[in-house]
Amino acid sequence: MTPATVTTAPAASAARTHDVFNQSTPWVDVNLFTTNQPLQDALRLHAPSLPLAGLTALGAEMGSAEMLTHARLANTHKPQLRTHDRFGHRTDVVEFHPSYHALIGAALRHGLHATPWSRQDTGHAHIERAAGFMLFTEAEPSVLCPVSMSYAVTPALRGNAAVWADWNAGLASTQYDPHLALFSQKSALTMGMGMTEKQGGSDVRANTTQAAPDGEDAWGSRYRLTGHKWFFSAPMCDAFLVLAQAPGGLTCFFLPRVLPDGAQGSVNNIRIQRLKDKLGNHANASSEVEFVDAIAWRVGEEGRGVAQILEMGTMTRLDCALGTSGLMRQALSIALHHTRQRSAFGKKLIDQPLMRNVLADLALESEAATALSIRLASAFDHKEKSEHEAIMARLLTPVAKFWVCKRGSAFAQEAMECLGGNGYVEEGGEGVMARIYREMPLNSIWEGAGNIMALDLMRAVRRADTAAALDAELAPARGAHPALDRLAGTLPLRVDAMTTEAEARRLAQDVALAVQAALLLRSAPGAVFRAFCDSRLGGDWGYAFGTLGAGVNLDALLARALPT
Repeated sequence: MTPATVTTAPAASAARTHDVFNQSTPWVDVNLFTTNQPLQDALRLHAPSLPLAGLTALGAEMGSAEMLTHARLANTHKPQLRTHDRFGHRTDVVEFHPSYHALIGAALRHGLHATPWSRQDTGHAHIERAAGFMLFTEAEPSVLCPVSMSYAVTPALRGNAAVWADWNAGLASTQYDPHLALFSQKSALTMGMGMTEKQGGSDVRANTTQAAPDGEDAWGSRYRLTGHKWFFSAPMCDAFLVLAQAPGGLTCFFLPRVLPDGAQGSVNNIRIQRLKDKLGNHANASSEVEFVDAIAWRVGEEGRGVAQILEMGTMTRLDCALGTSGLMRQALSIALHHTRQRSAFGKKLIDQPLMRNVLADLALESEAATALSIRLASAFDHKEKSEHEAIMARLLTPVAKFWVCKRGSAFAQEAMECLGGNGYVEEGGEGVMARIYREMPLNSIWEGAGNIMALDLMRAVRRADTAAALDAELAPARGAHPALDRLAGTLPLRVDAMTTEAEARRLAQDVALAVQAALLLRSAPGAVFRAFCDSRLGGDWGYAFGTLGAGVNLDALLARALPT
């Protein structure tokens, strides 16, 4: 039987099926600050004298291909726990990919950790750091966990003057040092927190870790801790603030990894049980730990642990709002960049009417989140000198944490749809969108989920001066839009009359929307302000992004969102 003849197509024909066209380029080598007009305008409103050179440099670095590659590698190669060495000795070491160290080194170099507490009072240390935190988040949010905790816990250390004297310079240093060593032998120090236990969650009063008095030394009252922590994030930090039950009640303690008991120090008895396998936040190690007679020093008075954790939580909650705002901005930028290059049905995607509505709506949400988050940061700069700013810091912290973070997941899902299937993959530039989507729920959950924020808001509004302060905050926008006037007119009465927890989430939402609108009036073009009020406050909006009314100036919103 004669074999059949096989005809092979010319090589050129086969090659033509692999031509790549109608694909967008990666969103890399861009300056994340100079392309972000809403952030620049928010800073101009609250800190007009702020020098911008540092943020411009940070924006260029975080938008570079090099840093975005580090972000991808740090998330692809997750931290690895090594509990023992090959000889059987207990080590409790977490190993990180070199890209993790490159990223956290950059974060410290730009002063995103504890430096606002050590700088000369410029009046804008916290707002400058907030803007930098947002820019860094656009590149990689996971490594900012120990950075945020170092920022939050540093002021609490002043409750132990001796520890503060020895540690404050290292915590303010910008020369990152990843080595496990005695604090005095390191160029920079980072700190973490350990509050949550498996039986309690947000109810930290249910903690069972016991602290037994163990004498006095140069760092004050020393204790031995026995117990566990269910969420112990960034276990490779140099020290932690933890809660434990002392004879006088729930108390805050300073727990270093290396003890000051000799020239080199000895490793404290912090046993890492396992690392959490999380939905996102892959570059950061979150762990479960056990304390076996771990040595710690008291910070503040016995029984005052809850008050101290609330103070620290205020600052980490600011970072949750900032982080979500940064992720929103990056998702929006990627969506705009992609739709300007990708074509469908004879037009660029960004020229399709439905897509324009979606993108403009996302731009509105992103700018409003940025405006509220930067406003909260500005309150941190001035709350020690201004009663109004102190009240707004207390009020807007749970409001911004609740509302901005709640909006994050829906925002990321809609931005991902702008890329279609390309946005769902885990590789290349499009993989950033998948990483953003997985990261979004964390900021809403971490440091108190929605109900905890609603309870915090209830505590804030019970202060007699809160309603008047909110009314004063909204006063500059009075008469600018009828829908805002209606909402602003009812809020002080609702604050004064708030008696039931069941209404607290709705109040948080409405306070956020009213303050966002009032801020946009002052920092954004009129088209942005009117579109926000018409949609979010006036009801000319659906239940999903991309449902702005026919009268909205989509061209103005898109032109502002990202320069061509």
